[in-house]
Amino acid sequence: MRLAVPILFLMIGMPAFAQTTRPTTRPTEAPNPDLMLRQLLSPARPSGKPLEPVNFPPEVDQMSKMAVSPKVDTQNLVREGSYIADRVARLTRAADGRAELTFEADGFALKDPPMVILPNQKLMIMESTIKNASKDLKFQVSGMVTEYNGRNYILLEYVVAKQDDTVPQGKKPEEAGNGNPLRP
Repeated sequence: MRLAVPILFLMIGMPAFAQTTRPTTRPTEAPNPDLMLRQLLSPARPSGKPLEPVNFPPEVDQMSKMAVSPKVDTQNLVREGSYIADRVARLTRAADGRAELTFEADGFALKDPPMVILPNQKLMIMESTIKNASKDLKFQVSGMVTEYNGRNYILLEYVVAKQDDTVPQGKKPEEAGNGNPLRP
């Protein structure tokens, strides 16, 4: 009996402590469309003075005398006298029309900047090969690197047009068929 009385009070008092209303996810009153439209169309309140533009003078590249974007990362330079051996690259043109050698990613540094090609017969052969080709060509090149005014230059000594990327690594382009060695 003593246990029955507290249980009876609990059963009677439980609904008094329970929540009688359920929370709603909708507003209690509908929004006024005129008020909402007026708020959207009203001019924005001034939040302060607009920022004044800052003019920085353009930075000029010492080599090309052309404007460059500010705070450009310096190019990775190859030490003068280094020899580039059997690297795959493409012949490209700089903005000023000079011939450049753009290396394919080697998987190590991945930051090989283009090198300006010093004019010689190998460059002339590369240009005529590209002119006669119907597709973008890659070349396997070797040469001596020089440095001048923070820029690398290359004097090409060996140039071979790569005909196909499916040539096995161990084979030379002459053995792969349709090889076009450009070295005399």
